[in-house]
Amino acid sequence: MSDSSKRKRPLVADKRYPSKGKAAAKKPAKKPAPKKPATKRKAAPKRAKRGGIIGLFSALFRWIFRLIWRITWRITAVAVLVLSLAVGYFYTTLPPLEALLDGRARGSVTMQDRYGDVFAWRGDQFGGVVTADSVSRHLKNAVIATEDKRFYRHFGISPRGIASAVRINLSEGRGPLQGHGGSTITQQVAKLLCLGEPFDPNAGLTEKEYESACRRTSLQRKAKEALFSMAMEVKYTKNDILSIYLNRAYMGGGAFGAEAAAQRFFGKPAAAVNAAEGAMLAGLLTAPTTLSPTNNLDRSQSRAATVIRLMREQGYLTEDEAAQAQANPAELSEAAEAKAGGYFADWVMSTGPEFFTRNTTEDVIIKTTLDQRMQKAAEEGLKWVFDNKVREGSKAQAAIIVMSADGAVRAMVGGRKTKVAGAFNRATQALRQTGSAFKPFVYAAALDLGYSPNDLIDDSPFCMTIPGSGEWCPKNYTKRFEGMVTMTQALKDSLNVPAVKISESVGRDLVSQVASQFGIQSDLAAGPALALGASESTLIEMAGAYAGILNGGSSVTPYGLVELRLQGDEEPLMGTGGGIGERVIQESAARQLVYMMEKVISEGSGQRGQFGGRQLAGKTGTTSAAKDAWFIGFSADYVAGVWMGYDDNTPLSGVTGGGLPTDIWREVMSRVHEGLPLKDLPMSAPAPLSDFSDESQGTNPTGNGGGAGTVIDQILNEIFGKSGSGSNAPNPEGGDR
Repeated sequence: MSDSSKRKRPLVADKRYPSKGKAAAKKPAKKPAPKKPATKRKAAPKRAKRGGIIGLFSALFRWIFRLIWRITWRITAVAVLVLSLAVGYFYTTLPPLEALLDGRARGSVTMQDRYGDVFAWRGDQFGGVVTADSVSRHLKNAVIATEDKRFYRHFGISPRGIASAVRINLSEGRGPLQGHGGSTITQQVAKLLCLGEPFDPNAGLTEKEYESACRRTSLQRKAKEALFSMAMEVKYTKNDILSIYLNRAYMGGGAFGAEAAAQRFFGKPAAAVNAAEGAMLAGLLTAPTTLSPTNNLDRSQSRAATVIRLMREQGYLTEDEAAQAQANPAELSEAAEAKAGGYFADWVMSTGPEFFTRNTTEDVIIKTTLDQRMQKAAEEGLKWVFDNKVREGSKAQAAIIVMSADGAVRAMVGGRKTKVAGAFNRATQALRQTGSAFKPFVYAAALDLGYSPNDLIDDSPFCMTIPGSGEWCPKNYTKRFEGMVTMTQALKDSLNVPAVKISESVGRDLVSQVASQFGIQSDLAAGPALALGASESTLIEMAGAYAGILNGGSSVTPYGLVELRLQGDEEPLMGTGGGIGERVIQESAARQLVYMMEKVISEGSGQRGQFGGRQLAGKTGTTSAAKDAWFIGFSADYVAGVWMGYDDNTPLSGVTGGGLPTDIWREVMSRVHEGLPLKDLPMSAPAPLSDFSDESQGTNPTGNGGGAGTVIDQILNEIFGKSGSGSNAPNPEGGDR
């Protein structure tokens, strides 16, 4: 059956509304309702019902948020623009990298010994340009680990570091900008560059004041520092900035930059330092003066141990490398251990031209006369005597000079503390009474006039009247009188009366003239006590005068500077500032005086100075009340002088020139002469003493052949009258055994 026959009939409603039905039948696909959701979204009345007061506040909040956003992004845009302009401005002021690597206002002085080896530095030392790539990796890593572990990740400033620093400062009771700064390496470089403000000596500020101004802390300056740092990050690479830091940072001991510090403390280039040395150099950046290894090596090593730990924690060292570095801390080089040349280097700086030494703006190389082996010998000899022969706790001081016969100073010790710089130098600065160490100049004047070492002088009680002072009666140290003695015996035993008689015989003016021409520049006493060393002098003057006796009677100017040149130049700007000068006494007189002084050591008051079977000559000296004790002498090779006393003039207890000073002299000279062949002194023995029983011979006008004793006595009797008993004479100036 077909379904068509069973179709349903149209409903009555269909007939009732035919048009609508047809329309629906004709357009069944048009269903607009689902496609017009907008008609359903018109629910404003419902929202109004649902909003109420909450809707009002919600709308207000949205309006405020949109307002803040519009203001914020505009302010941010302006701030970024201003920041960019400020950074751009600083960017334009930054010079090329090469101009920033050496920022010293002063130059440096490098000193070399007689063989050309460096032993001292002065001024602002700059060893040369290094880069972050050329230095040892250990040094580079140590600096980053210590100063700025996020150096390669920030843009010049570290907000995290600044926040941490502020927190620490506040927790320690300081202001937010006082103490820890949280500065990056870039910011530290900005400070080193003084934010682009170069030092101007005509601006009214000293260099120290300028540096202090560069380091002052304020919000305004910190803001400028941040801008300057970001400009550097734009202008230079990270390694460029690190290179500036490694070249300009002060690392103590007068060393600016890694190269100067490595050479100064370790005697090697910055490219060759090991992990322990690199850690020590990086540790100095925190407090270069306080932590300098030449000031306190233990403290510097302790700081380096902390740096090594940081390097291990940050992965720059393995466990084994860190353990090795901790077990073998960095040590100073021999030159650094010597405290940059100590007294000798200070003296050379004071004798050179100021514009090339103390205030040089150039890098200067000075070759000197110093012999480091002899310097060590002098220091060791002094220490041995004080350790073995001086009571513990003694405050007595000593000074030593060793020089050649031409005045070239080979060693200098200005006090018992030998590892110093800038200290009071008793060898060159202390004016002390010379005592009997002055007597050789009395005999030099006499010998130059034709007197003989065998001439006789009457050592008997003697007084003379000094206008305005009354009677003066010198005595010998032993309080005994020896009667008729030769000049040689009088000098050998350091007798006072014969020295005064000879001085009065030849004339004090002549004695003063001879001493002055030999190099005693200090004011000399005008009275008869001149012969006994009442005048003051320095040790270097006395040693130089004795060098004149050794070299045959010519004056000597002690010197330490051989030549001075600018770094990089081959030709020196100046040469030796001293040496042998004019003749003072005849060579024959000098040779006879050496003979007399040889007897002082071989037979007389200086016998404790003997060593090694060498011919040696010298003279002891002790001043009134034993405030000063001297021994100055020489071999055929070198002259050495020793002074001993207290800085406050306290009398020495049981010390004379023939005692501890002679012991120091022996210990020093024996070490100086190690390995040197034996040489004879340049001396001439006089003719044998004749028998002058015939009184007519005693009036020999030439003073030769032993007759001078009578001549001297006759002259003195004519001038001053009969020699007195001297029983009530006061103690003399000088005199020793």
